[in-house]
Amino acid sequence: MQAAVLPAPGAAPAWAEHPDPQPAPGHTLVTVTAAAIVPLDLLCASGTSYFGEPACPYVPGTQGVGVVEESASLAPGTRVFFETAAGRAPVDGSLAQRCSTPDEMVVPVEADVPDVAVAALGMSAVAAWQALTARGRFRPGERVVVLGGGGAVGQVAVGAARVLGAARVVAVCRSAGARERAERAGADVVVPLTGDAGALAAALEQALGGGADVVVDPVCGPAATAAARVLAPGGRLVNLGGASGDTAEFSSAVLRSRSAELLGYTNVTLTPAERREAFGAVLRHAAAGELAVEAERVPLADVASAWARQAAGRASRRQVLTP
Repeated sequence: MQAAVLPAPGAAPAWAEHPDPQPAPGHTLVTVTAAAIVPLDLLCASGTSYFGEPACPYVPGTQGVGVVEESASLAPGTRVFFETAAGRAPVDGSLAQRCSTPDEMVVPVEADVPDVAVAALGMSAVAAWQALTARGRFRPGERVVVLGGGGAVGQVAVGAARVLGAARVVAVCRSAGARERAERAGADVVVPLTGDAGALAAALEQALGGGADVVVDPVCGPAATAAARVLAPGGRLVNLGGASGDTAEFSSAVLRSRSAELLGYTNVTLTPAERREAFGAVLRHAAAGELAVEAERVPLADVASAWARQAAGRASRRQVLTP
């Protein structure tokens, strides 16, 4: 088959011939129809993450969409979303014409949502949904702040807060393009990101008209510092990433006086049933036109250029590769 093959850690993948995946017990063989390049793919391929150096050459791609070729539990032709351990274990991933992955990492897709849109949403959408609902315990009528509102997680978090009945949804964005994406996702107000946590906190409080009941935080850094200062009594800040740095500063007095909570979230702890339930909820809202991650469709053969755009931060939309 043809696949995006990474020759060495830190290199870019090239479109080349690669051995076909073989059927195996407990695995589902999939014909890939769409696969997004996500931050985890670049992190694993860099060889600098806590996963260690990947065994090269290998095919990157930690998630994708496709059609079942062979499976013990699903009929051939079933449309599915799937994850892989590519880059974290010596296996090949989704940036290829075909892929094999464990049965428990496969979720049937029944919603009327195009493959590219499903791939763009992916596990970023699951993370946003779970951070807001399960971990953040969002209730209708609450006020929500979404940091990094123009990113994939941010777009879904903004849209989810809106459709689930938030009284106010405020996004924080770095660039004009991100601001536009957050607005299209449904943010009431978009506050520009500044390096001054005090000024940002004041702007957030004004935009919210009070405190934040839930903060969805995929960025950490100064934005999280500011958002924590405007938590309402009983407010919850859920961190699920560190796009702007690995640390933030929090006031003990603010947290104690408001009985506020700082919480962490990761998709890694999801059970297969939880993954299916969350992804199903996301896709139902996507089918209704209520949730989306803006994407750019790119031929799989152009993976090298798409990978370079993503790595350099020049991709304003999620890069989704298709045959």
